[in-house]
Amino acid sequence: MVETLEQVPVAEDLFRWSGDGADLVGTRCRGCGAHYFPKSLSCRNPQCEHKAVEEVLMGRRGRLHSYTVQSYRPPALFRMEPWAPYAIGLVELPNGLRVMGMLTGCALFDIRIDMPLELTVEPLYRDESGRDVMTYKFQPTAEGTA
Repeated sequence: MVETLEQVPVAEDLFRWSGDGADLVGTRCRGCGAHYFPKSLSCRNPQCEHKAVEEVLMGRRGRLHSYTVQSYRPPALFRMEPWAPYAIGLVELPNGLRVMGMLTGCALFDIRIDMPLELTVEPLYRDESGRDVMTYKFQPTAEGTA
């Protein structure tokens, strides 16, 4: 098997990453200002009459609102290699939107509600072509910077 450094996102338009970091890609309603992640085709706020949305970068920092530890291997549709128990967090972004994401960069017993987090991109698994399939995750950051 030939190793390659090629990387592909787990899904298109979830995030953008570069040498200086990653950003979630979402949408914001031009009328009421509601944010959506992942991207939405129109505003889903029933009180909004405008409905048109624009693509926005959601930012890189947030705070942990809630989390759970996944202690069993999920169905085959979800791939993670090597598999090990992991935490999934509900992260509140500065715009007030809460998004789900895997947590990384700290031991499961060190996770704390309200801890500051920043977005990162890491491999989830290697596909049949030898490419690293990348996903977004949240990792702890220095206190006071979220």
